[in-house]
Amino acid sequence: MLPPADPFSSFIQHTMRRVVRQSKFRHVFGQAVKNDQCYDDIRVSRVTWDSSFCAVNPRFVAIIIEASGGGAFLVLPLHKTGRIDKSYPTVCGHTGPVLDIDWCPHNDQVIASGSEDCTVMVWQIPENGLTLSLTEPVVILEGHSKRVGIVAWHPTARNVLLSAGCDNAIIIWNVGTGEALINLDDMHSDMIYNVSWNRNGSLICTASKDKKVRVIDPRKQEIVAEKEKAHEGARPMRAIFLADGNVFTTGFSRMSERQLALWNPKNMQEPIALHEMDTSNGVLLPFYDPDTSIIYLCGKGDSSIRYFEITDESPYVHYLNTFSSKEPQRGMGYMPKRGLDVNKCEIARFFKLHERKCEPIIMTVPRKSDLFQDDLYPDTAGPEAALEAEEWFEGKNADPILISLKHGYIPGKNRDLKVVKKNILDSKPTANKKCDLISVPKKTTDTASVQNEAKLDEILKEIKSIKDTICNQDERISKLEQQMAKIAA
Repeated sequence: MLPPADPFSSFIQHTMRRVVRQSKFRHVFGQAVKNDQCYDDIRVSRVTWDSSFCAVNPRFVAIIIEASGGGAFLVLPLHKTGRIDKSYPTVCGHTGPVLDIDWCPHNDQVIASGSEDCTVMVWQIPENGLTLSLTEPVVILEGHSKRVGIVAWHPTARNVLLSAGCDNAIIIWNVGTGEALINLDDMHSDMIYNVSWNRNGSLICTASKDKKVRVIDPRKQEIVAEKEKAHEGARPMRAIFLADGNVFTTGFSRMSERQLALWNPKNMQEPIALHEMDTSNGVLLPFYDPDTSIIYLCGKGDSSIRYFEITDESPYVHYLNTFSSKEPQRGMGYMPKRGLDVNKCEIARFFKLHERKCEPIIMTVPRKSDLFQDDLYPDTAGPEAALEAEEWFEGKNADPILISLKHGYIPGKNRDLKVVKKNILDSKPTANKKCDLISVPKKTTDTASVQNEAKLDEILKEIKSIKDTICNQDERISKLEQQMAKIAA
């Protein structure tokens, strides 16, 4: 009796049937760096949440870690490889575990974090990295009633940040003023698995526990398109926008086989392509490069990265190759294109999280010439914002401002993030929540209000003092653990 056919093998055979399909990415190969170029002795977070736990930019790698008495993440300069001391400073202002982190695309020293404590915090990292633990964010964004599992910066507008929580609400913030300006709290009936901006940030797409994929215009607060049962399985889905406006999803079939699919938001009745892969149960996290149209799929708990090229010709999603290793991945960071080494024909760099370390993996296209390969590196999104926050909220759209990588990318000086809170007394009541921005309650300037503010200041000071104590105790515990280890040895 013949063994049952592996669905992923048959998918590969189907995509490779025309063996001579021309693609400059057919020979992309991945390679893990040597041990001394890894980041070692890191206690990667064990929290049960399907985010990537790692965020990278051309200056820093940030990793969510285990922390007693709250939530914390490490921020390491890229060159700070080797063993990371237990007493290395952390970003530790949250009172509950950190669930998601995201670097600002327009400022390499600004990072946002979402936590179980129901808040979003935005942090400014010193130019050369941390020398002391950071407990004070630039701004705390409060508006969710349950834990915040997703944070995502707008791709082209400065200081616009999206957050999504387990209250099934999506809030879009103007970080420059600390205000929540759009609240989409009635569109999802169940938990939101992920949110993705499109190329110019005019639309978002979401995947939810109710098995629906939605395309939403956040400023009009309208669902533009949706697909029920995009994947019929009960396990988590992911949905991301591609550069051409199509939506790529990963999920599970009714028989718990992992699937990937491609959808046109203008007609979501049937997918453009749908492929079954395997029966592993790890959620497939998609990482997309709009310059090369390659999607990398990293399964949580897998020990491989599979990559595919998206084209206009059938079967539309073309399998390229698989990078395999021995150790399973706990999470994954993905470097923006401007952080890659163009001299080595590097087209992607991943930061794979193990239980106790972070291992960079470099994807390259072999080329004989040492010259700049302009077919591999079309102009890519740079760090300059195309719009100010106010322009975007008023209805303007703009594509990313592109830069050439011909002479490599040299990070410029980042300006400090300044938050100017608006005078609440000047805010006008809004007439209609659906059409207008969120209304801010007016405060009356009576003595009770002054007393309340004084009391609030007192409480905030006490919270800060307790947070500082926790950080100091953490460092003290680490030092004592080291002393014990030396004595035991």
